[in-house]
Amino acid sequence: MQTRRRAPHSLHLAEELYTFVYLHYLYSPYYQTLCDSDSLPSSLYPQRTSSSLSLSHSKELASMAETKKLPVQIFKSEDLLADSLAKYVADLSNKFTSERGAFTVCLSGGSMIDYLRKLPEPPYVDSLEWSKWQVFWLDERVVPKTDPESNYKLALDGLLSKVPIPPANVYAINDTLSAEGAADDYESRLRELVKNGVITLSPTSGFPKFDLILLGMGPDGHVASLFPGHPLVHEKKRWVAFLTDSPKLPPERITLTFPVINSCAYAAFAVTGKEEADAVHSVLGKPENPVKLPAALVHPKGGELIWFLDEDAASKL
Repeated sequence: MQTRRRAPHSLHLAEELYTFVYLHYLYSPYYQTLCDSDSLPSSLYPQRTSSSLSLSHSKELASMAETKKLPVQIFKSEDLLADSLAKYVADLSNKFTSERGAFTVCLSGGSMIDYLRKLPEPPYVDSLEWSKWQVFWLDERVVPKTDPESNYKLALDGLLSKVPIPPANVYAINDTLSAEGAADDYESRLRELVKNGVITLSPTSGFPKFDLILLGMGPDGHVASLFPGHPLVHEKKRWVAFLTDSPKLPPERITLTFPVINSCAYAAFAVTGKEEADAVHSVLGKPENPVKLPAALVHPKGGELIWFLDEDAASKL
């Protein structure tokens, strides 16, 4: 049974009005509460900017079984989403380069690099400590690096060639190997980087702990190269897995596994477009659904997850 409650304290205005809708569920019921932005942990919204959030509204999904809250920011346009995502990534870059002298980030393919288009522009291009970035891929197609299907080429053309990240800090796959060989090689390189202290190791899971993983989502709810119904969704031991039967071309790919994804410090989804609305609804709006899409399995243990959506993607929430 659904009930509605108002927060015990009233909404108030600070510099701007932010409205957050907390959608709580215990098993299948929803409990809805209105709350103001000051009740959110500041770490989820490091140094908010009025240019993005003043023209957006946010919703929060929180499981009563897990006390962690999952913020969802919804923007009126993709350009405003890109503004906010760039600020979010920049704040985390500053945090980690200051705290430990490195920032380990996993990039996705698809539209993610376009969503990051504000990073190689002022003020970020001149202010971030790009030399301390360590760049990895959430997944990759096993094709030559010059192939238009390559996630590496996508990132190189749209981001990496425009910012001063040392080439030695960019960890692309070995595209001369088979899918299995490329996955084994990538995992071996990650293990060496953990051993050398470049990547930290999660003390709870024993898997590598990236500072930030940037995720997209397909209309079918897939993340990385982890597709609905594929056996790799249930992989528990490997850091990097391979597949030769991807339902989306090209068929040969490597991918980080869910134990690695869920060991990260921060994870961010960026999703736009009406074609994604059904999957967004399935992940964020239907907790009673017994069949979880891969995107719904992203729950960083001890980390934080945020969703950046445009109004089209959020239209069915």
